[in-house]
Amino acid sequence: MTKTQPHTILKTESLTIGYTQKKRQTIVADNVNIALQQGELVGLVGANGIGKSTLLRTLTKVQPPIDGSVFINDKLLENSSHLELSKSLSVVLTEQPASKNLTVFELVALGRQPYTNWVGNLSENDISIIEKALLQTNIQQLKDKKCFELSDGQLQKVMIARALAQDTHLIILDEPTTHLDMYHKAYILKLLKTLAKDTNKTILFSSHEIDLAIQLCDKMIVMTHSQVISDTPCNLISKGVFNELFPEDMIAFDEKTGSFRVKK
Repeated sequence: MTKTQPHTILKTESLTIGYTQKKRQTIVADNVNIALQQGELVGLVGANGIGKSTLLRTLTKVQPPIDGSVFINDKLLENSSHLELSKSLSVVLTEQPASKNLTVFELVALGRQPYTNWVGNLSENDISIIEKALLQTNIQQLKDKKCFELSDGQLQKVMIARALAQDTHLIILDEPTTHLDMYHKAYILKLLKTLAKDTNKTILFSSHEIDLAIQLCDKMIVMTHSQVISDTPCNLISKGVFNELFPEDMIAFDEKTGSFRVKK
């Protein structure tokens, strides 16, 4: 029996990313070729300032590429309208929500905006999807609380629930474990792993938690000064890619344990 190839949700072809200031062009990375399949959890890692945020902004149409192409569900990103994109892609940013005076239910309900009528009325189907998102993130008991009453970890789960309620094929998160302690970092990344498997959504997140990402991700995108490479964690380890992330005189990657250690 022929095995069905998984659907490619996000793909880049010969992508060059960077920015232009005062007519001066700065290239952050070039020849970026990645393909993310349906149902994968993908971690984007690299040293501080390497360009992870620039890559995410380019993949979400916040800034244009310098060259090359980005496709979501085989459609060229630059040809997608704002409404079309909001039904294919949901984004969870590091920034806190603008109004913490909303209840948890109200904030999660904002994920339904691409589908509600111009008045913003929620249908029975919308409410059902919101309730399911609350259940999937295990925050249904918080739905009537105001967001300012929540801990950082609880609020991050609310933002993930809002992305689930948006019901897109692709969810992109910018450093979802920032400001969390080690327990909640692991909790959030394990939650993302479970959601990718249970919902068959593609989830891409950037993170400094490289050791956790190696353990949990189906695929990783590693940004170094010389390349952007995407593969399974095992293949990346065998290729020695993680050895390029940090100066070798200070930090070394242990291939046996799949973790970094400080050199004495």
